[in-house]
Amino acid sequence: MENRKAFRHELKYLMNRRAMDCFLPRLSEFASPDPHAEGGIYHVRSLYFDDLSKSAFRDKENGVDSRHKYRIRIYNLSDCVITLEKKIKEGSYIRKESAPLTRAEYDMIMSGRTDFLLKRSESAANDFAVEARTALLKPSVIVDYERQPFIFEPGNVRITFDMNIRSAFDDYDIFKKETPSYEVLGPDQLIMEVKYTQFLPDIFHAILPADAANTSASKYTMTVMKKGSIR
Repeated sequence: MENRKAFRHELKYLMNRRAMDCFLPRLSEFASPDPHAEGGIYHVRSLYFDDLSKSAFRDKENGVDSRHKYRIRIYNLSDCVITLEKKIKEGSYIRKESAPLTRAEYDMIMSGRTDFLLKRSESAANDFAVEARTALLKPSVIVDYERQPFIFEPGNVRITFDMNIRSAFDDYDIFKKETPSYEVLGPDQLIMEVKYTQFLPDIFHAILPADAANTSASKYTMTVMKKGSIR
């Protein structure tokens, strides 16, 4: 079945761990740990794709209002859940379309066989297959991080802290545990993301750390820039 989520607002903040540690007790007064996160924190690995012109990267850098990018995402380095995602940006709103993959389907995509996705019902699968053929989508970078998520049901708010953000581009096998990776931010820095559909409670702004810097940078662009600085 099509997994097409509604457009949502997205805010991003760059902060350090000390600010997060001070912020968490106040956040916990109105938000709850995401029950889907066993132990409160889980590992996220995403393999991003881009075309020969690096459109996903350049559109973001140039501030194009309407843009999208593709990724394959797994959790805790497991192949139990593999998702092909198309993240769509329209002005200040975001939306994500997704399609589940089996390990065999992932292997087919990585070997350049994407035509089977045209037979799927999900638009993310169809669109990826078309762009893989017409725009020559190829793996670009792997992004790794640990995520600590919280939810606030009124307003459909989700707040996540993404820590130890690293990039890998010497090997695009997302199931390889020993892939060489490079630190993207400083060892004490992290990104807090706030996504909401309806409204964001005033208390969130009241307790936001004063030194939390609003940022428009995406993990994908940061890792591509890290790749460029190393190669």
